[in-house]
Amino acid sequence: MLSKENLEKIKGTVKEFFQKTCFDVEIVFLPQKDQTIPIQIKTNEPQILIGEGGQTLVEIQHLLKAILKRKIKEDFYIDLDIDDYKKKKIVSLKDLAKSAADEVVLTKNEKILPPMLAYERRIIHLELIEKKDVITESTGREPERRVLIKPGS
Repeated sequence: MLSKENLEKIKGTVKEFFQKTCFDVEIVFLPQKDQTIPIQIKTNEPQILIGEGGQTLVEIQHLLKAILKRKIKEDFYIDLDIDDYKKKKIVSLKDLAKSAADEVVLTKNEKILPPMLAYERRIIHLELIEKKDVITESTGREPERRVLIKPGS
């Protein structure tokens, strides 16, 4: 758990960051989970901050983390979500994983999913890890890295 002082530094820095962007946002800091600070952003212009396929959201989170790492020496992670985009994306990815795995089991043919960000591929892998009738692996190079689902043994 982060110290109260460092948690306040994070909150202040995140608020200052979004004030400087000139976007009208509401920032909600959710209770810390282990070393992760979940941050919910509500805005009237979510698509601009989310970007195509969530890429802008990932970049904002990366930028915030870089800024905060200079101020805070403790280990921590931030989990930034804008208008529940990530939450909805996770549900969608889990559904995709299940339906693709069912198709692979039924047809006995491999299925390759579209290119995904690393965190999205991880969701697919974790969703299917317990399924013994399929195997998943990531293939290709960034930014075209994909999940391959193959029939299991």
